[in-house]
Amino acid sequence: MAGRLEGKIAHITGGGSGLGDAIARLFSSEGARVVVSDLKMEAAQRVADFIVRQGGDAIALSGDVSSRAECESLVAETVKQMGGIDVLVNSAGVTPRYAPPEWDFEQTWDWVVSINLKGTMMMSRFAVNQMKKQQTGSIVNLASIIGLVGYAQGISDGFNPYPHTKGGVVQMTRDMSIALAKEGIRVNSLCPGFTYTPLVTTLVEDADMHERLKSLHPMGRLGQPEEIANAALFLASDEASFITGANLPVDGGYTAQ
Repeated sequence: MAGRLEGKIAHITGGGSGLGDAIARLFSSEGARVVVSDLKMEAAQRVADFIVRQGGDAIALSGDVSSRAECESLVAETVKQMGGIDVLVNSAGVTPRYAPPEWDFEQTWDWVVSINLKGTMMMSRFAVNQMKKQQTGSIVNLASIIGLVGYAQGISDGFNPYPHTKGGVVQMTRDMSIALAKEGIRVNSLCPGFTYTPLVTTLVEDADMHERLKSLHPMGRLGQPEEIANAALFLASDEASFITGANLPVDGGYTAQ
C-alpha cells in the first residue's frame, strides 16, 4: 500500500529536534523524500541518518531561516538534490526563554520575529517560486494556540514576542492561501497546544508550572510531538486537497474554552 506522501519531496525546517524531527520521520514513513534542515547541521544529520537507516530517502542541510540568502540556498539545494519541492513545513522556531540573558527586550523581540515570522515568510516565498512552476504544492506553517488566544494570566507580561509572531503566522497563512489558491498551492497552519518539545522544557521542569499547563488543557495533559506530526501529515497530503487557509488547533481542547 502506497504511503500518503508517496513520491513527494518534503522540506522540513527546524527538522533536527522537536516537532520538526517527529514530522520528518513520519513523512518519510509515509513515502516522502525528506530534506531535513536546521541551524545545527549535526542535529539535521542525525535525523536524516535515522531516516536512511530505516530505508527512507533523506538529506540534511544547514541553514539560518532568518537569513534571506540562506533561505534561498536551502530551497535551491532542495531542488538541485531532490528535483523539486512539493511540501514545505515551516517548523523552525524559537522562544524568548532561550535568548541570551544579556540581551534586552528589543534584541530578544527582533530575534524571535526574525526566525518565527520572517523565516516562515522567506522560506515560503522561495518555495512558492518553485511550486508555481510545478503548479502544485502544500505549505504547512507551525503557528500555535498562542497565535489564536493570549497567554493565560501570569505567563506573559504582554510584551512576549512569541504570541506576536505566531499570530502573524496565522494571518500570513490566511493571506498566502487566498493569493496562491489558483496556483494549485495550499497553505495551512497547525496551532499546537503546549507539547513536550525542547521549547517547553524549562516550563515543565518547574513542577507547579507543569501542573498548571496540564490543567489549562481540558484533556488534562500536554501533547506529544507525534500527535502534532499526524496533523501535519494530513494537511500536507492529498487527503486535505480542499483545505487551504485553515489554522488547525491540535490542543486537547485548549482554544475551545
